[in-house]
Amino acid sequence: MDYLKGLNSSQRQAVEQTEGPVMIVAGAGSGKTRVITYRVAHLINKSIDPFNILVLTFTNKAAKEMRNRIMSVVGSEAKNIWMGTFHSVFAKILRVEANKIGYPNNFTIYDTDDSKSLIKTILKEMSLDDKLYHHNYVYGRISMAKNNLISVQEYQQNEQIQADDFSQGRGFIGKIYETYVNRCFKAGAMDFDDLLFKTNVLLKEHPDVLYKYQNKFKYLMVDEYQDTNFSQYLIVKKLAAIRENLCVVGDDAQSIYAFRGANIQNILNFQKDYPDVKVFKLEQNYRSTQNIVNVANSIIANNKNQLDKNVFSDNETGEKIKVTRSYSDNEEGKVVAESIMQERANNNLDWVSFAILYRTNAQSRSMEEALRKLNVPYKIYGGLSFYQRKEIKDLIAYFRLTFNPSDEEAFKRVINYPARGIGKTTLDKIILAADQQNKTLFEIIVDAPQYLDNRAAMAVQNFAIAIQSFQVVAKNSLAYDTALHIAQQSSLLKDLYDDKSVEGLARYENIQELLNGIKEFSEREDIEERGLDIFMQDVALLTNDDNDKNPNKDTVSLMTIHSSKGLEFPQVYIVGMEENLFPSQMALNSRADLEEERRLFYVAVTRAEKKIHLSYATSRFRFGTLVNCEPSRFLDEIEPKYLELDFVKRAANNDSSFGDERSQWKSKTSSGNNQQGDFFSKPKPASKPIATTSLLGKAHVPTPGFASSDTSKLQVGQEVEHERFGFGKVINLEGNKPDIKATVFFKEIGQKQLLLKFAKLRILEN
Repeated sequence: MDYLKGLNSSQRQAVEQTEGPVMIVAGAGSGKTRVITYRVAHLINKSIDPFNILVLTFTNKAAKEMRNRIMSVVGSEAKNIWMGTFHSVFAKILRVEANKIGYPNNFTIYDTDDSKSLIKTILKEMSLDDKLYHHNYVYGRISMAKNNLISVQEYQQNEQIQADDFSQGRGFIGKIYETYVNRCFKAGAMDFDDLLFKTNVLLKEHPDVLYKYQNKFKYLMVDEYQDTNFSQYLIVKKLAAIRENLCVVGDDAQSIYAFRGANIQNILNFQKDYPDVKVFKLEQNYRSTQNIVNVANSIIANNKNQLDKNVFSDNETGEKIKVTRSYSDNEEGKVVAESIMQERANNNLDWVSFAILYRTNAQSRSMEEALRKLNVPYKIYGGLSFYQRKEIKDLIAYFRLTFNPSDEEAFKRVINYPARGIGKTTLDKIILAADQQNKTLFEIIVDAPQYLDNRAAMAVQNFAIAIQSFQVVAKNSLAYDTALHIAQQSSLLKDLYDDKSVEGLARYENIQELLNGIKEFSEREDIEERGLDIFMQDVALLTNDDNDKNPNKDTVSLMTIHSSKGLEFPQVYIVGMEENLFPSQMALNSRADLEEERRLFYVAVTRAEKKIHLSYATSRFRFGTLVNCEPSRFLDEIEPKYLELDFVKRAANNDSSFGDERSQWKSKTSSGNNQQGDFFSKPKPASKPIATTSLLGKAHVPTPGFASSDTSKLQVGQEVEHERFGFGKVINLEGNKPDIKATVFFKEIGQKQLLLKFAKLRILEN
């Protein structure tokens, strides 16, 4: 059998062990897909009927790829294998057996939007506050219950669950769940979670059906077993109970979906479930350099809850992992963008060779803006470009309407968002009146009583008054103050804040990130006009490029680390390596959560084939406030000998050319003389130290009631304070009034060049 010749010893043993329980622990880049496909092919070549083989995957793409590979070995017989995602396979079974649990065989499958729409209807019928009982939160709560096989009755009778709901003021979740289930049943519909929930009900309540499929599926294989939830675990366990010809494939080090209900204990306890299991470890990484594999091993070694394995690589040693430090997230974006351009030119690579990975979607903003300014083509993988996300477009529509009330598209987008009782009928009347009177939609709602009934007129007039008040604020405020006022007074910020689902939190973070970007724009000291209208001009230029949908275009890939699982790239940039960002602040409450964050970092590192770049910023805007950032603990966990530190210092002229201003601090870790804690301490200025007074020798704490001084007579040698940059000393003045530029050496960040008429400096008393 020629297909066995290309396998290493461990892979071949795993393929040939076809009987009994088998666990294949497959490290990153170890040829897992090849082993699964060849194992299925080997079963067929041993005369096992393909109709008796069940292969469960987590994506349709993985199932399609495996089937094609199997066909290349055994031919058209591969078409007869039961292979697909958990949901697709068991939906197929339910179509046959649905009548046994009271459903028609042609039952409808509700997608997520259908389910949420039904929940919205139920909330309205029950007269519940849709802010407190946000449909996303309710949907997530019901989904989690079903994935843990908690029925309506069990939900309502479980004291702990009820206590949790009542403590949050959401005591009606159980009743909503009951109504939702009854409404689905009445409509002859199952939602996505029901495909597994109802399969468990079917197999539990109808032993004859269970026996039928136990005898049909004589050989079971489950890919990505570490990602299975309780419901999936039970189905697999029941189906394999007679023969126990069950093969599970996975890597506990890549279990990163607990927030979706995945339970890592399923793979960790597999040997307890099946004491006579044969375990095969695929430990050779064919993807990455030795240095990358060694770094990944040093990271995951810090987790206590894991399966023992020794991943190695026989590839080239490869370059050390470069760690870059930047002053801000915007600077981090510029450093990454320029690094990609340089790496591409130096190594003759295509753009598609590069990926930028981040912990949260909101981090894409600074990366996207930096790439665009350098004309680097990119695509967002598994998501939308920052400025194309719904919540961002919603808030920007408010901004557009504030500066141009005639903007019809912006008007229609936000006239009833957040909901203010202005329905389609009212909007149609406004549009008709505008057409008849040859006026704009906004002009009609300003004089709404002439065209609408009293209730509708009041609602739209209140909206018009709100927009007019935004216009007044915009005339007298900087961009950030205007933007924050609009986000708050429109209730858009509150609407997103009230949604406590995973998606809702991500949308809220995205709005905060937009506001952070506007805050940074408002504090720029190299431009004279810093109103929201000027910021909006830049946004219009940025969003104009989002229309290129060519899927085959040579582009840099941007994505969250969760989205990167299963992918690989020659060069990977992992950005935002800071405490409370990665690891996430929400993951610091328990060892289990922290270990999942560490596994997420492991996944990010093992996406790289040739080179990894890690970066972090020493400050970020969060909720409109500049905060100092501490380097991630994960950086300290990497063995120093694998790192090369490339710490960045920027001068303050805000152009995009900063290559000459970069200073490199090469690590001396190979000699073992450095303390690991020193690597990620505060930035050390690369220029010659400046003689300063004792004030500059202290850590900067912003002066209460900070007020800038008259700098018209500022002289070289004077010491100053900047609210953001800290204490500094003037080392040069150039130009003529009113455009004098001061070069200031700041203790924390090095040299900055400031235009005095815009700089807010407080002169210190010597």
